[in-house]
Amino acid sequence: MVRLLSLLLILAISIYAQSDSEILKRADGFMKSTSKSNHFRAYNDYKNLYLRAIMSEDSKLRINSLKGIVKSGNKLHIDVSQYSDELSKIKPKTSYQTPVPKPMKTSSQAKNIKLQSSHKLKSVRWKDDKLILKFDNKLRSNQINYFTLYDSKNERYRYIFDIQASMLTESQTLRKNDIDRIELAQYNTNTLRLVVENSQKVEISFKKDSNQLVVHMLSKSSDKYSKAFKTIVKSTIPLRADRNKTIVIDAGHGGKDPGAVGYRNYREKVVVFKIAQELKNILKSRGYKVYMTRDRDKFVKLSNRTEYANIKKADIFVSIHANAVGRKNANKAQGVECYFLSPSRSERAEKVAAKENSADLSDMNRYGKDTFLNFLNSHKIVASNKLAIDLQRGMLGSVNKNYRVRDGGVREGPFWVLVGAQMPAVLVEVGFISHPEEAKRLVDDKYRKTMALGLANGIERYFAKN
Repeated sequence: MVRLLSLLLILAISIYAQSDSEILKRADGFMKSTSKSNHFRAYNDYKNLYLRAIMSEDSKLRINSLKGIVKSGNKLHIDVSQYSDELSKIKPKTSYQTPVPKPMKTSSQAKNIKLQSSHKLKSVRWKDDKLILKFDNKLRSNQINYFTLYDSKNERYRYIFDIQASMLTESQTLRKNDIDRIELAQYNTNTLRLVVENSQKVEISFKKDSNQLVVHMLSKSSDKYSKAFKTIVKSTIPLRADRNKTIVIDAGHGGKDPGAVGYRNYREKVVVFKIAQELKNILKSRGYKVYMTRDRDKFVKLSNRTEYANIKKADIFVSIHANAVGRKNANKAQGVECYFLSPSRSERAEKVAAKENSADLSDMNRYGKDTFLNFLNSHKIVASNKLAIDLQRGMLGSVNKNYRVRDGGVREGPFWVLVGAQMPAVLVEVGFISHPEEAKRLVDDKYRKTMALGLANGIERYFAKN
């Protein structure tokens, strides 16, 4: 504890050695760079300034830091919706939503942009439910960045492709009967952005075929969806990737700590341990090196779990948990979700984290914890976000073949079990053990194997793309 407080003191001194304006200027400078590393440095600076603004009640600094968090977070594809919401309440006339392509109204405007990409878009066409983008050169895997966002306030799903290419023409609004909006435009000098937006979920799969990007999209409102879903899930499972990787699986709770006790007194520690074992078996059969933080029903301190992963030099750390709410809402709360480490201020993340952090006996106060969390794992936050997206997609793709499971999304959260990990680290909530239907599934071996398979596919997809 003394060592921890000493670290916090050193960090605090280093932060306050510079003035607010100097740090803000430095962060703004980082944002002008094209480097993701510099964008993350800016993100970290803006969040530090935000904490200082809260403590000093400096409204101007608070607004500037919130603007910076939203801008840099969007660049890094981090969910910053809670900061955007806070900013909109301070300045309601300004919109700070996730950036979407700014349409070029005329072809002359497009020509005035000095495009730097070596790839040019030649044509766009539909073939059934597939959108085919053809380029003048062969595409590389690292040219395509795909991510998803969910606007919970307006209940909108966004599926975004950033492609290192240029289109040299005006923006295009593409039409598909069962999808609200599809837009293709030059996002910046190096990036062509495709945005698919809908009020309902859209099943998206895509493949790179030489000089073509083929995007297959089906809305859940489409009649074709139910027939095509199994084919889509099968096609999105990645091919054999480099499996020379080490994975540490953490089955939450254990021993004296039962975790959540839900429907019919089912215990979280038992359910997640069995899913973790299934996941270990699948990954080992695929050639990965796999370790578990606990191999039986025993208590392991939160700090020792990531320490073990560091000792094993793991490439990723996956902590498996089951969610729960009180009896009053037990029949309503359901679904799967993934979290990566951040001192998130969202009410939802804080409630889940409070439950999972209960085994931590630290007496550090709330501000001390938030400040400490703000510095740890920071260099891995983008990779952890990507891993969480792939795990979420893997789980849903597997279980939704035979069950209806709600997508709780990918979120930031202040989870102490992830603190200190020197690799991408994610906490997975495999369902609500307090929900009658989900609880019955979580104690069913067939369902647990299906869930573990989805997690394994998500892990393999992450390694294949990164």
